[in-house]
Amino acid sequence: MNHVGDQQDQRKKISTQSGFIAALDQSGGSTPKALSLYGVGEDGYSNEAEMFARVHEMRCRIIESPAFGGDRILGAILFENTLDGEIAGCNSAEYLWREKNVVPFLKVDKGLADEVEGVQVMKPMPDLAALLDKAKRLGVFGTKMRSVIKSANKTGITRVVEQQFEVGRQICAAGLVPIIEPEVDIHASDKAEAEALLGEQLLGQLDALDDQTVMLKLTLPEEVNLYSSHIAHASVARVVALSGGYSREEANRRLSANRGMTASFSRALTEGLSAQQPEDEFNRTLDASIEAICKASRS
Repeated sequence: MNHVGDQQDQRKKISTQSGFIAALDQSGGSTPKALSLYGVGEDGYSNEAEMFARVHEMRCRIIESPAFGGDRILGAILFENTLDGEIAGCNSAEYLWREKNVVPFLKVDKGLADEVEGVQVMKPMPDLAALLDKAKRLGVFGTKMRSVIKSANKTGITRVVEQQFEVGRQICAAGLVPIIEPEVDIHASDKAEAEALLGEQLLGQLDALDDQTVMLKLTLPEEVNLYSSHIAHASVARVVALSGGYSREEANRRLSANRGMTASFSRALTEGLSAQQPEDEFNRTLDASIEAICKASRS
């Protein structure tokens, strides 16, 4: 693969094309729920390896669907197990880009630490450098890492953002584009206040970047267009929105109201899909979901 040429084309696509990013990076903790919603209960697998095999089948079915393509989907975020696997007999990242014209991203965080000061920062990532090397070698364009903010605690929010950008700079130095994701819990009683504090901290860190480009993945805010300055920032390639537990209808409604934000939905994308569906029904359902999310992202 011509990774340099690919990266230039991928950067242009991510920065300029309309569409959205598919989040297909359910990890070990969220996989059982994702499979359950897909119609595969815990009796459908007997150990972790079988569980990951079933969710890989689900992801492959989505990605291989004729509804899934680069005309409406900018990128896809993969779990490491998916990156290590194959899609239609091909390296997963290469299949996405070569066959679907979809930019590959990789989830790199190792989960969340326990809540302290109203937030959950990321667990340590001692093997991050090796993972970034592997991702770059396999043709991955960027990464994603998630923290969670549960209340409007300025000290905690500052820690989350500082950690995200510290790791983000390491990812930039490895030649990849990080998606920085400090999720605000949609159930937080002071969600609007937490988002205002988060917005200030993000701008401070963005202003301190030195010719580095990042993406932001943020909860759909209570204040419409709260992140307009972040979307316009010279160091930001794109601001995408997570569905965060909202239904697809509610997530799309909120997304449509926030100019310049693009969807990066996981559960809202797969809503309505089932392992038991015949292929034509599965493809129609996925097509309708993709079109609705894409339309909201264009608003």
